[in-house]
Amino acid sequence: MNREEIMKILPHRDDMLLLDRVENIDGVAHGEYLVKGDEFFLRGHFPGNPIVPGVILCEILAQSACVLLPGIESGKTPYYTSLDKVRFKSPVKSGDLIKTECKITRSKGPFHFADGALYVGDRLAVSATFSFAII
Repeated sequence: MNREEIMKILPHRDDMLLLDRVENIDGVAHGEYLVKGDEFFLRGHFPGNPIVPGVILCEILAQSACVLLPGIESGKTPYYTSLDKVRFKSPVKSGDLIKTECKITRSKGPFHFADGALYVGDRLAVSATFSFAII
C-alpha cells in the first residue's frame, strides 16, 4: 500500500501520517517511512542534533499494525489502548529509512494486541507490545 491507499484505512493526515508504504505479508505488517528531516517533530528535538522522539516511533509502529486489524476498512477508528515493554535501543535521525515489523498476537472483541519492532537498516531501534480498540 502506498500513502493514498493507507489513507483509505487510517484517519491520519498531513504531518501525522507516518508511513510511506506498508504491506501485510502472511499476517506480518511491514512498513516503511523515510525521515526526511523537515518533519515538525525534529524542529525542537533537538536543535543541532535532531532525533525522532520515542513517542513518534511508537506511533509509526501503531500505524503499521493497523493494516492487520479487521474492520478498519469499514470506517472505524483504531485507538491506542496500551503500550508496554517499550525498549529504545538506538536513536533514529534525519535521513534514516525506518522499517517496521508488527503482528497481531491475539484479539478479543474490539481489542487487538500486537508486538512490533522498528529497524534502521539491520539495527533494532525500538521494540514494544501494544494494543488497540476498533471503535
